[in-house]
Amino acid sequence: MATELARDVSHLQGSFASKMVKGSRHWYFAYRENAISVRQIYVGPDTAAVKELIAKAGQQAPLDKLKPLAKSALALGCEPVQRKHLGVILRLNEFGFFRAGGVLIGTHAFLAYANQLGVRWRSPDQTSDIDFAHAGRNVSIALPADIMAQPHSALTTMESGFLPLVQYRGQAGASYKHRDEPEFQIDFLTPRTSDSEDPIRIPNLDVALQPLRFMEFSLEDVQQTTLFDPTGRCVVVNLPAPQRYAVHKLLIVGERAGVFKAKVSKDLAQAAALMTYFVANDPDALQDAWADALGRGPGWRRRALEGLKALERVAPEIARGLGAA
Repeated sequence: MATELARDVSHLQGSFASKMVKGSRHWYFAYRENAISVRQIYVGPDTAAVKELIAKAGQQAPLDKLKPLAKSALALGCEPVQRKHLGVILRLNEFGFFRAGGVLIGTHAFLAYANQLGVRWRSPDQTSDIDFAHAGRNVSIALPADIMAQPHSALTTMESGFLPLVQYRGQAGASYKHRDEPEFQIDFLTPRTSDSEDPIRIPNLDVALQPLRFMEFSLEDVQQTTLFDPTGRCVVVNLPAPQRYAVHKLLIVGERAGVFKAKVSKDLAQAAALMTYFVANDPDALQDAWADALGRGPGWRRRALEGLKALERVAPEIARGLGAA
């Protein structure tokens, strides 16, 4: 995280070049800001100090220095992310998605909680999907108004990149599939604030967002953590607070219909695993999140209690504890 906060020109993928300006040689750093635009940063005149700076920048990228730490975490039992999946997450980070308020959700967030909480899930779920969310028009965290992100450009310009799924109306939807691996899908979600289920767009993102009921519950009290893959590449991402993620899984049990019914068992297993941790280590945090869900109105309460009833089948003790709260 400290390395991410100290980002400078050496974090960018680009190159140094010199050119003559009014009879004197000057150095610039050129990098691609998005799919089509190239930016140049002025480094300085052709002096010994500037040349030394350029030489140092080329020796080792700051993120490369973190690889030994990431590999140590792997050796000590932490759970890595698949290499191809981390490549996508890194790409979105480079194109500003997390700085613009993007959040990693779904199974990748659940896997990250094991490292964050210092536990190991008995049967860690691997998935071919990567799910992201953004608060959309209802951003509840402080962000500069001019932060722009290009997740669409990031995905479609990757080597062997992703194709947006087209809606029946002919517009690009909020999902992307890999060109060569159709099962490798990326989804972008946002809170549903109206009766419409059509994807929405907001000014600072070039991607559509699929509305989902109760999504806002997971996008409050967002936290940060670091993901890494077996090669040692790593990236800082935004995640929902784990106790809110667990309660959200109960809220959406009733929303699963049709082909998505198969995901209910995974939702309940993840909720039970996280709640088991919080019951043992931080019961107040779990009870606060549960009380928050129950207190948001009749519709929220009904969905929460439906999820609680479903949880009784897989984790009766946890369900009884929540019901008694």
